[in-house]
Amino acid sequence: MITLKNVTLRRSSKVLLDQASVTINPGENVGLVGRNGAGKSSLFAVLNGSLHEDGGEFSIPTQWRMSQVAQDMPETDQSATDFVVAGDTGLLAAQNEVALAEASDDGMRMAHAYMALHDAGAHDAPARAQGLILGLGFSVAELDRPVNSFSGGWRMRLQLARALMCPSELLLLDEPTNHLDLDALVWLEAWLKHYAGTIIVISHDREFLDSITNVTIHIDQSKLVRYGGNYSKFEDMRAEQLILRQAAQAKQQEKAAHLQKFIDRFKAKASKAKQAQSRVKALERMEKIAPILADAEFQFEFKEPFSLPNPMLSMSDASFGYPPSEDAPAGTPPTTIVQRVNRSVLAGQRIGILGANGQGKSTLVKTIAGALQPIAGEIITGKGLNIGYFSQQELDVLRPADTPLEHMIRLARDTPASVRPSAMECREQGLRNFLGTFNFSGDMVKQAVGSMSGGEKARLVLCMIVWQRPNLLLLDEPTNHLDLATREALSVALNEFEGSVMLVSHDRALLRSVCDEFWLVSRGGLSDFAGDLDDYQVYLLEEARRQRDAVAV
Repeated sequence: MITLKNVTLRRSSKVLLDQASVTINPGENVGLVGRNGAGKSSLFAVLNGSLHEDGGEFSIPTQWRMSQVAQDMPETDQSATDFVVAGDTGLLAAQNEVALAEASDDGMRMAHAYMALHDAGAHDAPARAQGLILGLGFSVAELDRPVNSFSGGWRMRLQLARALMCPSELLLLDEPTNHLDLDALVWLEAWLKHYAGTIIVISHDREFLDSITNVTIHIDQSKLVRYGGNYSKFEDMRAEQLILRQAAQAKQQEKAAHLQKFIDRFKAKASKAKQAQSRVKALERMEKIAPILADAEFQFEFKEPFSLPNPMLSMSDASFGYPPSEDAPAGTPPTTIVQRVNRSVLAGQRIGILGANGQGKSTLVKTIAGALQPIAGEIITGKGLNIGYFSQQELDVLRPADTPLEHMIRLARDTPASVRPSAMECREQGLRNFLGTFNFSGDMVKQAVGSMSGGEKARLVLCMIVWQRPNLLLLDEPTNHLDLATREALSVALNEFEGSVMLVSHDRALLRSVCDEFWLVSRGGLSDFAGDLDDYQVYLLEEARRQRDAVAV
């Protein structure tokens, strides 16, 4: 088992853990939760040995093999398959021993080495690696592509596949869902449920935590508090504890006030001096119940749109895709991904866009947003349509060298007068005040966006969208860098929004709470999805199985 006893952990002058203790038993699937900056990733660093505790005792079984997703971006010409196979450290060690044995010309050593190579699974390693790669959303055609040819997000998926490939008794996962679509996320959950070792995971995805964890460890006020159960069970138990603590604190404050009143009344009287002094000591001895420092919730709301055209837009025999690249030969046709769509988006509709990876969800949303032109057909917009677009890549709309204030000033300048907020809201002080409501205050309004965290960038994009008072929200994976509290705030704000919503997300809790209907992008078309998200997860697993079967053939 993993044991931490009275562990103290500091980063610079900040105390992250203060005499914290917890035990993790073999085979447990643990969700590690706590507000941003509480020390979750630093605790991972203690577990993997890259950071040492400043006090107390920490132990982990010496025979346990550990696997963790590397956070660096891989730079290699290896094929995707070879890169993931290389994650099997046991196989690599066996291959190295075979090479040494063959060079030594020692027959007995070679026999043992070949046996160890067989036991390490050399015969089916490429197939196992390819199963992981396909499960995480790659296509069959990409199995032999060089790692360097993939974008950053896809390379991080390969790092995840490599970690899953490595034999281990302890698997550490720090935000494994950030770069995944819903289909890859569903596959990952199914894989982790069959993992035989101990899992410790940091995640802001409520349903992911609920699905795979059976223990929750909360970093709270520099302590490690263990709860039996998944994230939802933890929330229920913590809420009960907060209620009890609040009641106890109220009772304590009432008693303290009574004691203080006695002290103030009699401390100057000689006949009562001893009694007053005893009350002072009682007040000092009284156990101080820590104030209830509930995690600060970030809250916001979408203002009422200026107008609600109905329909918001209509797609008439529209096809979506990408034009040929600039260096493509003359006459190269565009790449069509979704075709012959005839649909309307009505005022007040709340649509979840579903579809396996690569089917065209983001392409559809980008085209409706105007970032791409339809390949064929047309999109007719309603009078007064005002779109708020959250791109999957926030930097598509952010300039790294500019500050939040500069972004808002440019937004105010470029917003058409017909949908521009009041003159007061467009002035610099008004923009500063508005940024403050999204937790951009003080020097942060003058900080270059490129130096900000992913969560801060996402928060700035949300701030810019809310300021524009849109009537149609196009949200493509808006929660990738948001913590649980901010995801909850977004869910509440979307449910109160009076306009229309089109949402692409792997956050099933957000999809369930916001969307009334689902559209499925699949095999070049767009159709209604009649089932719920549980039905959709079954559909995704069947699609993944179909792909794996295709590779096996």
